[in-house]
Amino acid sequence: MRCPFCRNRKNRVVDSRMSNDGMMIRRRRMCSACKRRFTTYERVEEAAPMVVKKDGRREPFDRNKIIAGLKRACEKRPVSMETIEQIANNIETTMAEQGDREVSSNAIGEAVMNELHKIDQVAYVRFASVYRSFKDIDEFMHELEDLINQRKQTPAPRAAGEKKGDGAS
Repeated sequence: MRCPFCRNRKNRVVDSRMSNDGMMIRRRRMCSACKRRFTTYERVEEAAPMVVKKDGRREPFDRNKIIAGLKRACEKRPVSMETIEQIANNIETTMAEQGDREVSSNAIGEAVMNELHKIDQVAYVRFASVYRSFKDIDEFMHELEDLINQRKQTPAPRAAGEKKGDGAS
């Protein structure tokens, strides 16, 4: 492992900790040459499936593409990077657990939309508008109407301190 500051290869591990979900190890290292500290993350490399695109092309699964799409959808929304990383981890784990050598990009897109629907409906609509590439405003409105109907059927959780019957909405 090269030091990101001076590029020296000699360093030592100062501290190792397992991540919250136990899927990654965080290591603090100290460079022997410049004495600066840096962090590395170690995770099991799983055989990632190939993604079959809409046009039939195949490319390796890339969780960074999921994160990039989530970041765009969640821009200026109250969604933390930790949540975005967790969604990407969930999707990556789900795809790996299926054990298929190939997975369609549609399956990945639907999984992202399902996760976004649970955490932020504005981000969900943003992602859906790009992912589903609506052809006109009617398709977009249909998606919004479905979202509104689902919201009416599922009561929203009350805010902390809000009592039943309070008009604080």
